[in-house]
Amino acid sequence: MADPTYTPPEVWTYESESGGKFAKINRPTAGAREEKALPRGDNPFQLYSLATPNGVKATIMFEELLEQGHGGAEYDAWTIDIGEGEQFTSGFVDINPNSKIPALVDTRGEKDVRIFESGAILVHLAETFGAFLPREPELRAEVFSWLFWQVGTGPFIGGGFGHFYAYAPEKYEYPINRYAMEVKRVFDVADKRLAETRFLAGDEYTIADIANFPWLAPFVAGTIYNEAKKFLSIDEYANVGRWAREIAMRPGVQRGRLVNKVWGDEDQQLRERHSAADFEGKNLDFTF
Repeated sequence: MADPTYTPPEVWTYESESGGKFAKINRPTAGAREEKALPRGDNPFQLYSLATPNGVKATIMFEELLEQGHGGAEYDAWTIDIGEGEQFTSGFVDINPNSKIPALVDTRGEKDVRIFESGAILVHLAETFGAFLPREPELRAEVFSWLFWQVGTGPFIGGGFGHFYAYAPEKYEYPINRYAMEVKRVFDVADKRLAETRFLAGDEYTIADIANFPWLAPFVAGTIYNEAKKFLSIDEYANVGRWAREIAMRPGVQRGRLVNKVWGDEDQQLRERHSAADFEGKNLDFTF
């Protein structure tokens, strides 16, 4: 067990894996570790992802666009197994030098356009199809505020609370309490806002909701970080619960949450997605 009285050295150096669930892929350097091209399909958008909260943002967005009738939003979704380090192949690093999922290639023009970072993907698709992002400056600003609020809070929830509570090789009081406090503050911010409005940016469903849902809803459902729902008393945030349950019933959300999912019940997994037919026989129910 690591020494809780650890004193940082004058200059930090990487000497060995730190332990924990993702230790074998964590290094202090960027760039490709293996030469390997990415697969390509026939649809105009090529998505490389995994059904983590960040990855689900992109697949929900695509399925919501298709649900609205935007046929030009057809996409191929390819699984990137981050546990096996597939985000460090040369093909993936070419479209995301930060080696994080999701990453997207828009092939509609004369030259491919890469988009990485989940928030950037949501904005790109919203602007491309004129959907889930209001045109009015005041409403648009509100959407961007709540979208980037999520971008800022996500690391505290996942890399902070999730890591120290569920994945760290040792359990120490200080980091768990520090990040539990921050997650509860995030929920309180959202709960107070949702006491005033139906959705985060107002009465219209937008990319702000699509960004926040995959991070907040699993706590409401009790499906993330073991017993985190009970530990954090998530049921006390009734407005977040109301919001999450309403969004969970949307057909696009129910499909999107399965794409690139390779764990859990087999009828709720979809390693690759190339057309609507891929959902046949899948259990899309996500009520809680």
